[in-house]
Amino acid sequence: MKTECTPAQLEFHALGRRDVVGHFDGGGLLLREVNQRLGLLGRVAACFTDHRNPNSIAHSVMTLVAQRIYGLALGYEDLNDHDALRTDSVLALLVGASDLTGEQRARERDRGYPLAGSSTLNRLELTTPDMAAGDRYKRIAADPAALDRLLVDVFLESYATPPREIWLDLDATDDPLHGHQEGRFFHGYYRCYCYLPLYIFCGEHLLCARLRPSNVDGAAGSVEELARIVAQIRGRWPTTRIVIRGDSGFCRDAIMSWCEAHEVGYVLGLARNQRLYRALGREMAEAHAEHEQTGRPARRFRDFRYRTRKSWSCERRVIGKAEYLPGKANPRFVVTNLPIRRAGARELYETLYCVRGEMENRIKEQQLGLFADRTSTATLRANQLRLYFSSFAYVLMHGLRRLGLEGTPYAKAQCTTIRVKLLKIGTRLRITVRKVWLSFSEAYPYASDIAQILANVRRDPAWAPPG
Repeated sequence: MKTECTPAQLEFHALGRRDVVGHFDGGGLLLREVNQRLGLLGRVAACFTDHRNPNSIAHSVMTLVAQRIYGLALGYEDLNDHDALRTDSVLALLVGASDLTGEQRARERDRGYPLAGSSTLNRLELTTPDMAAGDRYKRIAADPAALDRLLVDVFLESYATPPREIWLDLDATDDPLHGHQEGRFFHGYYRCYCYLPLYIFCGEHLLCARLRPSNVDGAAGSVEELARIVAQIRGRWPTTRIVIRGDSGFCRDAIMSWCEAHEVGYVLGLARNQRLYRALGREMAEAHAEHEQTGRPARRFRDFRYRTRKSWSCERRVIGKAEYLPGKANPRFVVTNLPIRRAGARELYETLYCVRGEMENRIKEQQLGLFADRTSTATLRANQLRLYFSSFAYVLMHGLRRLGLEGTPYAKAQCTTIRVKLLKIGTRLRITVRKVWLSFSEAYPYASDIAQILANVRRDPAWAPPG
């Protein structure tokens, strides 16, 4: 019979020859367990080229990248936070440092600091790839193409078998700026100086986070990103149907023509105009009459063919929603290449298109909870690297939600809730020759949840390189 007690001892993944044991007489270690299953941070580190002299290195690329990403996941958004965190032995345990106390550092002034400070991490972000080999200090260069591929690889690995169909959601948002960063422009819609990053999600999986200046169209670069992502997905899942979804900012003939040429479905919002209003005239009259009679919102739908006078290359299927709300009319339109046998007008709009609003919650989660908007360095390239770090912090947190939180009260919790309740736990650390002991408070109210989450995560095997 299943007991209701909390296990007295939690067995975490070992650190070298030392066992890692927790007691409630958990925490950020849950992220470390998830990383063991995803193999994430090691692969992120492999996307960097290190030109430093290996005999003079105190912190490997792996520990630097892991320190930065774990820091974001745990709520430390600024580099100067690491001037205090560099003494944290638990964070050193997470990143895999062999010397958890820093007492074995070669220079006396560094002893007691097992991790890197803000200046070392800053050089990681400011390295220019073309100059890294000859630079004196900034010698660790990132490969953006490899980081892009890794985001999609982690998504593909999350499925045991290829799905029949996937939906890719596209959206652009503002990233307000308060300095004179490269690529800074004033955006009339958002009424501020900002960047305009492009995001592509598949459900809760992040596939693309591309930082762009704000003086471009909201759909700029979408075809190139879709071509890259779709090719990578089809290389692994050749029979999976792919459909993209976006608001009217992505209703561009170049995107729709590319989808039609590459057998990719699309459902995109369509901006209203007088020709579309006239096409929906009868349905609007019917909805208005029903609203006047009942006083409640009323909807009608029409499925018709439509082509713009200049901007579209061909005629396309359009769904019109004729809706009256209290006090106003609310007509809306979407354009699609999905056949009517796949979905009728109402189903396509209400069931397939409107779901795209969930993506906005994922963007807010990354920007507000994982600090994707901390783009305060001078160059666009360095700020893109910061966005990559935030993106992989999101992937790590989503991995915890996917692998560990199912069946718990936190299955749908956002990153901030997960951090406060499950990761930021006061711990007493004791290091012996054979073990690393972490003692948690007996009064911790979520002890049983931690034990269940750890058991859920450890059901998955640790990640191993292909082959």
